[in-house]
Amino acid sequence: MGITIQKTLILLIGATTLMASFTAAATNVKKCSTAPLIVTKKNVGTVSYYAVNCEKPWETQTIRLDFKYSHDIPEWAFKQAATYFLKKNVAGFNDNSELNQITELYRPVKVGDYYSLIYQHENQKLELMLNQKTLGGIRNPDANQYFKIWFGAAPFNAKLKQQLLN
Repeated sequence: MGITIQKTLILLIGATTLMASFTAAATNVKKCSTAPLIVTKKNVGTVSYYAVNCEKPWETQTIRLDFKYSHDIPEWAFKQAATYFLKKNVAGFNDNSELNQITELYRPVKVGDYYSLIYQHENQKLELMLNQKTLGGIRNPDANQYFKIWFGAAPFNAKLKQQLLN
């Protein structure tokens, strides 16, 4: 019985440590900007951009995008848009790209749901969360290239890019 309690305590301490490290990485960013998320002239929510330093380039630091939705959006719409803009913005992107592991995590959203896309620069980790629940992630030197969907040369919406980064 004592061993079972010890194992349980060790697991709880380990989980708490992992949550604390994620929270530390997530809390060292500050809100830089918020903009409306417009899809075919329809406002479907808002996007907030967070960074360690809002004045530094997004590619060189830990960043986060939060998407809060005011409309229901099907899963296929996220996947189709992500694939399209990754192909336009990431050199060498193809169906076998590790970035597709993030795209495959998308689920449909309802009014009030929100996605968070978090890149931790120190460990090159990209995570996707839905309503504060981690859906998955990747650890890759090019993981932050996923943000080129919104910040690349041919972004999802040029006005949104400008509003978030300026």
